[in-house]
Amino acid sequence: MQHHDHVTEDNPETKMSHAGGDHHAHMAADFQKRFWISLALTLPILLLSPMLQKLVGLRDAISFSGDLYLLFGFASAVFWYGGWPFLKGLFKELKSRQAGMMTLVAVAISTAYIYSSAVVFGLTGKMFFWELATLVDIMLVGHWIEMKSVMGASKALEALAKLMPSDAHKLMPDGSVKEVPLGELVLDDKVLIKPGEKIPADGVIIKGESSVNEAMLTGESNPVSKKSSDKVIGGAINGEGSLTIEVKGTGKDSFLSQVIDLVKQAQESKSKTQNLADTAAMWLTIIALGSGGITFFIWLVLMSKEFAFAIERAVTVMVITCPHALGLAVPLVVAVSTALAASNGLLIRNRSAFEAARKLQAIIFDKTGTLTEGRFGVTDTLVLAQNIDEQTLLKYAASVDANSEHPIAKAIADSSEQKSPVENFKSIPGKGAEGRVEGRDIKVVSPGYLQEQDISMTDQRVEPLQAQGKTVVFVLVDGQLQGAIALADIIRPEAKPAIAALKALDIRCMMLTGDNQATAKWVSDQIGLDEYFAEVLPQDKAAKVKQVQSRGILVAMTGDGVNDAPALAQADVGIAIGAGSDVAVETADVILVRSNPLDVVAILQLSRATYGKMIQNLVWATGYNVVAIPLAAGALYAWGVLLSPALGAVLMAASTVIVAINARLLKMHQ
Repeated sequence: MQHHDHVTEDNPETKMSHAGGDHHAHMAADFQKRFWISLALTLPILLLSPMLQKLVGLRDAISFSGDLYLLFGFASAVFWYGGWPFLKGLFKELKSRQAGMMTLVAVAISTAYIYSSAVVFGLTGKMFFWELATLVDIMLVGHWIEMKSVMGASKALEALAKLMPSDAHKLMPDGSVKEVPLGELVLDDKVLIKPGEKIPADGVIIKGESSVNEAMLTGESNPVSKKSSDKVIGGAINGEGSLTIEVKGTGKDSFLSQVIDLVKQAQESKSKTQNLADTAAMWLTIIALGSGGITFFIWLVLMSKEFAFAIERAVTVMVITCPHALGLAVPLVVAVSTALAASNGLLIRNRSAFEAARKLQAIIFDKTGTLTEGRFGVTDTLVLAQNIDEQTLLKYAASVDANSEHPIAKAIADSSEQKSPVENFKSIPGKGAEGRVEGRDIKVVSPGYLQEQDISMTDQRVEPLQAQGKTVVFVLVDGQLQGAIALADIIRPEAKPAIAALKALDIRCMMLTGDNQATAKWVSDQIGLDEYFAEVLPQDKAAKVKQVQSRGILVAMTGDGVNDAPALAQADVGIAIGAGSDVAVETADVILVRSNPLDVVAILQLSRATYGKMIQNLVWATGYNVVAIPLAAGALYAWGVLLSPALGAVLMAASTVIVAINARLLKMHQ
C-alpha cells in the first residue's frame, strides 16, 4: 500500500476517498483499459505476422501488398500505447538509479520493436512483432492482477472507514433532536442512538442500557453489555436499547481514525524482509541484462547464428528474468497481514518489531490488568459453623456490603445475586461493616477486628489462603464466627490457555508485579508461568526487562501501555494489551484492542505465518529463474527445446499470479 494521503478530515469515510485505495483503483483501471485495447490490436498483428502465416500454411492466402507496413502500424500502436507504462517506468528507474522490472520490460520490448521495424524497412532478418504484442499484453494483465490484489488487501481498511454513519441525532439544549452531519459533532455534544443504529462517535453513555456489537473494531464477536458511564466506540452497532452518549472523540481523535491511521502506517512502513526483496530485485536486473548480453554474444559470435535468432534469445532471457513477482512478494503479504490483524483487533505500529516477534524467546507479562482483571473477586468461601450453608453466608455478607463503597465490599456484594434488606447499617472504620439482615446481626470484618475482640480463629483452611496473598474477611452472625471469605485479583479465564499456548511455541513466560511474593507465586502457580518477579516498583519494570535481555534472549513485554511505557519501550517487542479505545499508545509496537492474553499468542502466530509467506513468495519469485533463464538462453536448443519471449512472459506472469494468490491465502490461527 503506497501513496496514502494523511488523514485530516472529520469523517473517516472521506479520508479513504483520497487514500491509496483510489490510487490503486485508478492504476488497475488504466492497466485494464490498455490491456483490452492492446489485445484487440494483437489479433491483426497475429494475422499479419509472416512467421505465424507460414506456421499455419496460409502465407499466400493472407499476405498482400503493403501488409508489412500495416503490421508495423498495429505493432507501433501496441508498443507506444500498451508499452507506455513500462517505457515511462524505465525513465523513472534510470532517474532514481534503481534499475528494476520496468527497465527489463522496456529494454525487451524496445529491442524487439526497433529490430523488427528495421526489418520492415529493409534489414535482412526475422520480425517478431507478435512476440512484442503478446509480451505487452501479458505484462499488462500481470500488472492489472497485481493492482487488483493490492486493492483487495486494502479492502479491510475501506471496510473500517465505511463503519461510520453519515449523520447523528444530536440532542439540543431545548430537548429537541436534530439530524446533523458527522463532521459537525464536537466534544461534549449529547447524541441519541436508537436500537440497531451505528454509534456516530466515541463517547460515554449518560443514559440507557444496551448491548453493543464491536466486532469490526475489536474482533470481539459477542455483543458487549453497556450501561451508564461505560465508554462506547464510534462505528460499533447498538443493539436492542436506546442510548444517549456524550461525545468524547470525533474526527481524527476517534478510535476508528486512529485504527485506520495505524493500519495505513503499518502497510506503508518498510518491512525488513522488503530489503531482502529489493536486493534480490537489483541483482536479478543485473543478472537479466548481463545474461541477455552474454546470450546474444554466444549465439551471434560463438555459435554463428543469425542476428534475429540471437536477439530473440536475448529478449527472452530479459523478459523471463523480470522481477515482477519479486516486486509483489513482500508488499502484498505486508498489506494482507496488516489488514487481517486489524480486523481481529491486533494493531501493528512497528512492522520490524512485528516481524521480529517470530523469533521471541521470552514474554514478560505485567500482572494487573493483563493476566488478571485488575479487580477483586471472591475466590473461596469457607463455612466455619454447622448451622449455616455457603449460600446463606454469602447472602448475609453481600447484603451488608452492598451498602459500602470499599473495593473489597463491592466484590463481596457482587458475589451473590441474593440479597436481603439491611437495617441499622454502619461502617466499622478500617475493620469492616455491620447491619441487621433478616432479624440477625451480621458483621463482615477484617482479621484485625477478630484480634481486637479476642475472637479465636482455629480453622486450618484460612492460613493457606492468606499465604497465597489473598485477602480474607470474616462473617459474624449474632456475634458468632460462622464463615470466612477469601478475595483476590481475578485471573483472566484466557490467561492459563494463553500461557500454555505460548509454552507450546517454546516461549518462556514471565510475570512482573508490584504485589508481594505470596500473591505473585499464587498467580504464577495458577496459570503455569516459568518465572515471576514480585514487589517490582513501576519505575523498575524497564530494568527487569533489561535484566532478562542480558541473558541474551529476545524479549517481548506485555502491559497495559500506561504505567508500563518504559518497559514496553525497553523490550525488543512492546505489546500494549487492553488498550480499548485509547489506541495511541506511543511506546508499543503492537496494540491489542481487547484485554485478552490469547491475542498475544495470535500476534506471534501471525508474525510467524507472515514471515513464512514472505519467504515462500521470495523463493517462488526468484527460484523459477534458475530453471527459466537457461531455457530462455537456449541451453536445451540441441534437443529442440526453445522458449519464446511470449512463453517466457507467460511463465513470468504465472509466477506473479502465484505470489499474489499465495499472499491472499494468509490466515489467522484460530
